[in-house]
Amino acid sequence: MSTGQVSRVRLAKAIGQVASGNMLEMYDFMVFGYYAADIGRAFFPSGNAQAELMSSFATFGAGFLMRPLGALVLGAYVDRIGRRKGLILTLTLMAIGTMTLALTPGYETIGMLAPVLVLLGRLIQGFSAGVEVGSSSVYLSEIATDKNRGFIVAFQSASIQLAVVGAAAIGFGLTSWLGGPVMSAWGWRIPLFLGCLIVPVLLFLRRNLQETEAFESQTTHPDLREIVLSLIRNWYVGLIGILTGVMSTVSFYVITAYCPAFGSRILHLGRQDALLVTLCAGLANLILVPVFGYVSDRIGRKKLLVSATALVICVAWPLMRWLVAAPDFGRLLTVELILAALYSAYNGAAIVWLTEIVPPRIRTTGFSLAYSLATCIGGFSPAVCTWLIEQTQDRAMPALWLSAAAFCGLVAAIVSRPYVERSPPSVK
Repeated sequence: MSTGQVSRVRLAKAIGQVASGNMLEMYDFMVFGYYAADIGRAFFPSGNAQAELMSSFATFGAGFLMRPLGALVLGAYVDRIGRRKGLILTLTLMAIGTMTLALTPGYETIGMLAPVLVLLGRLIQGFSAGVEVGSSSVYLSEIATDKNRGFIVAFQSASIQLAVVGAAAIGFGLTSWLGGPVMSAWGWRIPLFLGCLIVPVLLFLRRNLQETEAFESQTTHPDLREIVLSLIRNWYVGLIGILTGVMSTVSFYVITAYCPAFGSRILHLGRQDALLVTLCAGLANLILVPVFGYVSDRIGRKKLLVSATALVICVAWPLMRWLVAAPDFGRLLTVELILAALYSAYNGAAIVWLTEIVPPRIRTTGFSLAYSLATCIGGFSPAVCTWLIEQTQDRAMPALWLSAAAFCGLVAAIVSRPYVERSPPSVK
């Protein structure tokens, strides 16, 4: 299937089918991040709020450690049997992980089994997520043309922002309706149950996907051994992909997953204020990522990547110092929206760029492995930021972490280039 052979309606349908599952994956991650303090209290009770939050964020981050394994195992599977079947498998595993988190009783009910089951659920989610972003991005890249690839692939990132908006909106509405104490006690489970309810619909949508023309045109498909050897030969591409992904994942998790805890626990703002700010940032990203994807098709990926990372390095620290000097809703909203705009500019080009620098035969595995290894760093951003603040007693420290990630992205943008298929030398 290619854009030259399908109508715009069918293309839009394919984008929706792919992006919907990616949205569910990130929705589950966002719910965990938003209610990290409540989850910590339910499954890791210690009497110390900071220790409970750290335990919760550590469990949140543990799921990311499974992503490289999922990227290698499931990525090789997708590169061998097809993009469509891989998208269905990852959604199924994701649903199992979500149901585990939603249904596990608290520590007071089943003791140590509770944190063990929660950790298991996160590991299953991480394993499936290891290839979800890669497989969905590659699928969108392969149904697009050279002229609109940035715009089309940007809907993968936009679907993530839709998850941010949905999770924040549900959290804001439930907190207004049930109240903070009820949400802390058991109300945080409701968003997880809602995620479980839409799984059958998403499975139905993905079952009707068509395979991509790029995959079907390959006469043979690589086995795991060939994929591993190719990854080793192209190690420098993987390193560039990791550095690119570090900027993408760190900025995303600092701006979204960490914002509710940072706003309420660190800046001592209202819980609903922090959720509303996160909602606004998600809406901004939802609109801006496709816009910048379109811009990347017109001016080139590198210009956006270099400009966005350089600006983050320049403004992150001053913005955060200004925020923590006198925290209030207006300042937090301003900082979040500025950082969201810079994230959107970067991600509008970064995700499609990753699909273009990896060799086609291992495109899903290469993309997924690089991005998953990067997420092992970025996914721990809430825990890292919490630890940095605790160690330094400086509430602006998340800016330092964000600037370091931007430097990684800047280096990657400068040295990277699209993959060019080279023909074997002719024998004369």
